[in-house]
Amino acid sequence: MKEQINELERCWYLSPPWGQEIPPVEVNVWERVYLTALRTFGYCSGFGWSKGEWVYFIELENDTILATKQEILGTSRMEANTVKQPAYAVGDRVMLVSNPPTTKQRLVLGVQVADQAWYYLVEWRSPMLVPTSIVCDRFSLVREEDLIRVMV
Repeated sequence: MKEQINELERCWYLSPPWGQEIPPVEVNVWERVYLTALRTFGYCSGFGWSKGEWVYFIELENDTILATKQEILGTSRMEANTVKQPAYAVGDRVMLVSNPPTTKQRLVLGVQVADQAWYYLVEWRSPMLVPTSIVCDRFSLVREEDLIRVMV
C-alpha cells in the first residue's frame, strides 16, 4: 500500500504522459508547413502534448488551428521572427508561481507564441488523481512570469 501511495504521489508531482521519453516533434516553431486537408500553407507557432501525441498550433492568416502530424507536411523553411527565444523548453521542470509553497513540480508539455510572447503548456492536474474525460481540464497555458524553473 505504501508503494502504491508513493507512486500516486510521484504522478501528482511530476506526471509525464509519455513515460520516460519525449518523442520528437515533426516540425519546428516558425517552420512553414503545408496543411494537406486545407491545401494551404501556414506557420507552426507552437506545439503541445495531447491525447498521446503532439498537436501543432498552425497560424493561417489571422487564425490559429490545431493539427496532428498526419495533417501537416514540414517544408524545412523557417519564418524570420523577432520574438526572443523561449525561457523554457518541452520537458523542463517548473513550478507555478501562484500556487502555495506545497505545490509540486510540473513538466512543460508544450510551447506556443502568441502576441509576441511565449506561453507554456503545463499539466496542473494529475491524470492519476483527477480522472476526467476532458483533456483541457488538466492542462493550462501559462506565461513565463507564472513559472519558476526547478533545478534537478
